[in-house]
Parts: sequence; C-alpha cells; structure tokens
Amino acid sequence: MPLGTLDRTPPPFFRQGHSARTKLVFCSALALFLMAADSRMALTQPLRATMATALLPVVRVLSLPVHAWDGGADYLGGLQAAQSSANEMRARLALQAERSSRADRLAEENQRLRALLDLRPAVTVKSQPAEVLYEAPDPYSRKIFLDRGSQHGIIAGSPVINEAGVLGQVTRVYPLSSEVTLLIDKDAAIPVLNGRTEHRSAAFGSGTSGTMELRFMAGNDDVQVGDVLTTSGVDGVYPPGLQVAKVSAVDRRGDSAFARIALVPTAQPDGVRHVLVLEPLKLQQPPRPETPAEPERGARNHKGGRR
Repeated sequence: MPLGTLDRTPPPFFRQGHSARTKLVFCSALALFLMAADSRMALTQPLRATMATALLPVVRVLSLPVHAWDGGADYLGGLQAAQSSANEMRARLALQAERSSRADRLAEENQRLRALLDLRPAVTVKSQPAEVLYEAPDPYSRKIFLDRGSQHGIIAGSPVINEAGVLGQVTRVYPLSSEVTLLIDKDAAIPVLNGRTEHRSAAFGSGTSGTMELRFMAGNDDVQVGDVLTTSGVDGVYPPGLQVAKVSAVDRRGDSAFARIALVPTAQPDGVRHVLVLEPLKLQQPPRPETPAEPERGARNHKGGRR
C-alpha cells in the first residue's frame, strides 16, 4: 500500500476538546497521582480485594488441570518408589530369614555336637552397661574412665566392648568409677585369632597413632590385608569370637626375619559414649588343677639312708 494513501488523522477522541498534548499530560499526571495515592493511602485495596474474591473461583477452576497433572506425576512417582522399596524390603526380609534359619541350624548342630562329644556348654558371659565419663588427659596413653566402679560389681581385668568389637580392658577400679586401658595403648596386648587361617597370635597397641600391630610374626606367615582378627578366648579374659582388628598393611622386609603387620581396630574409641563391661571369662571357667607338691629332698635322702 502506498504511503500517501494512509490515514494520518488522529483518532476521534483526540480531535474533541483540548489538544492531544494536553490530554496526554493530564492522563499521565492522573496516573502518577493514582499510583502515589494508592501506595500512600491504599485507595484501591478494597477494589483489589473485591476483584480477588470474585476471581478466586475462576483461578481455581483454571488451575485444576495443572494441579491434576502435578498430582498425577507425584502419585505415579511415589507409587513407583514405594514398589521399589517394597521389593527391596522383601528381598532383605528373605535374606534375613535365610540367615536366621541358617543360624538356628548351626546352633542346633553345635548343640548336638557338644552333646555328642560330651563337651561343656558354651559360657554365658555376664555384662552390664556403662557410660564413658572422660578420656585420660595423659597424651602418652589411651585410657578412658567409666561411670561404674566396685560398688556396681566392676572388677579389674573385665573386658570392655561396644557394638563394633573390643575396646579395651579395665585396669583400675574405684568405688564409683573405673579406668579402662584401650587396645591402642602402647602397653596393651590381646591374644587374637585369624578367622581365615585359624592362626593364633598377639596384637599390641602402637600408642597415640590409634592403630595396632602384630608382633613377632615370621615373614612367611600367611597373613593378608583384610584378615579379620577376633579374640581367641585362650587367655581366660576375653570371650572368644569378639572382633578386635583388621589387617591394614603387611610389610615383609628382607632385612628382618619378622614381618611388620599393621592393624586397624574395629572398635574406634573416638566418639564412644556407651559401652558394655563383661565379666572376665576365668570367673566362669572351672578351676585349674593344682600341681602336686614335690616331696622334700631331705625326706627322700632320709628314707634312702634308712634303706
């Protein structure tokens, strides 16, 4: 369309009365006044409230499809997650049932074997809970204090454990508290059994580093990283089968006949608050037979002289 044919006349509203510039200035000033008055005196607040109340049903009706879509997606996602969780729980329950059944069978088999071999029944270790009060301030030793003492039946030599394994042993007992030497202390030692090879040895604390080590192990001994060491029960103190440590490193040095074997204790003492104090195993074992006294040398000589 040619430019000369366009209608350049102003709209009828601007051709009536005052000039278009005057009307523009007036409308702009009125708009600014209404905005300022509304921000200062909230003149249009009742109108807004009325419009919001009148349009609320319309807004809700128009938002129903959106809410329905979101709700359906959430429902389907939650249903899928619930089904996956249910399947996982069923699998875990089946595994737990299988383990429980196997444990029951092993317990029955153990009981039959003990009855067949006429062995003494397994010892039931007595225990009592305790709470850690504080750690010893000595930087060269690793010891903790418990809130149980001789008044509660704690005796020296009692093993101290938690849910992860052996922590240490009670070394001093006071009326209302007791001192526990941790396995990682430089003066601590515990007889252990390698669960893979059934080989007995002794684990010693290394001091402040928080680790342990196997000492006096030959360089060709069958010890591997990851082996789990448990209490052997031959010392008459610790019940057998309690986890002690895991082998973390094996250094077979050619210039030494012994291997250097580092251990990581399964029960970390840092952050422990509640423990279990066990009764020493020797209190429930039968007394050792006494060795008959050797006759006096003088009596033998006298008897020989008479002969």
